[in-house]
Amino acid sequence: MSTETTTLDGLDLPALERFFAERVPGFGGRLTAELVQGGRSNLTYRLSDGRATWVLRRPPLGGLTPSAHDMQREYRVVAALSDTDVPVARAVALAEADVLGVPFAVVEYVEGAVIRTTEELHALPQEQITRCAHGLIDVLARLHAVDPAEVGLAEFGRPEGYLARQVRRWHDQWQRVRTRELDDIDRLHERLSAACPAESGASIVHGDYRIDNAILDPADPGEVRAVVDWEMATLGDPLADLALHLVYADPAFAPVLAGSAASTSPRLPSTADLAERYARAGGRDLGDLQFHLALGYFKIAVIAEGIHARHRQGMTRGTGFETVGRAVAPLAAAGLKALGQSV
Repeated sequence: MSTETTTLDGLDLPALERFFAERVPGFGGRLTAELVQGGRSNLTYRLSDGRATWVLRRPPLGGLTPSAHDMQREYRVVAALSDTDVPVARAVALAEADVLGVPFAVVEYVEGAVIRTTEELHALPQEQITRCAHGLIDVLARLHAVDPAEVGLAEFGRPEGYLARQVRRWHDQWQRVRTRELDDIDRLHERLSAACPAESGASIVHGDYRIDNAILDPADPGEVRAVVDWEMATLGDPLADLALHLVYADPAFAPVLAGSAASTSPRLPSTADLAERYARAGGRDLGDLQFHLALGYFKIAVIAEGIHARHRQGMTRGTGFETVGRAVAPLAAAGLKALGQSV
């Protein structure tokens, strides 16, 4: 996992050391910390006491989309999935706002590879690239096969009406974070509201499932060691999760990851191939997939605008944020195209 030593805005190490002494068995007494690079939403830090290593997640310094930074939600789903065949980091501790001023979650550090760019992906042989893409789809199908009630998540969300709420929620987020007027965003919202189908089913959904939200086995990228960044997880329509994963293959998404995003590589299997593999693994009908793809474009466009807004306010940490705002208009146009609308 790529890291960079920083001034550690957003952390109070003495307060964390007191928290660890109370809540983490075997803690060594002193912490070092690094900001993990690559995140574009919650801030992620790698912590160590010289013997053990953890990952701490906290909301961004200038969070403008509060529902997208729910640390309790993220921690709860990771803890619930720990005894399933969905690979996650072991949950360690959850803190309220009294320690750092905001809630945060601590999980075990999982050693492995995170592939963010096409350059990193293309360093692999083609067979491993294909295995990686298929492995991610297989894990997604396994996640959607988990019975929420069996892992204590029966009340984790309201799957009925999920799609209509998603359309409204992301439009509300747009109103909060927008830095400009974009007619295509308004048109896409209108079309999605008018075309919203009934849910295809109900499952635990990750909400932001993509290649760089997975830690892979360096020797075999087809083996997912942990799925991370569960801040948007809920109970909802599994096809929305699949469609968002497929939308990330659009080159218009690349600026959101500050460059050439691995998910946009032409060496990955086609979206049709991945959709077919998912349908076989999960036994699901993909009949309304075009609507879900359009909703995925809408969601990513709003996320990108939120990142762009925080960057303009000087509230992001790390590099590459200056390009994110360029993705919003192309993503909105792609959403309209998925619905068969002219742009």
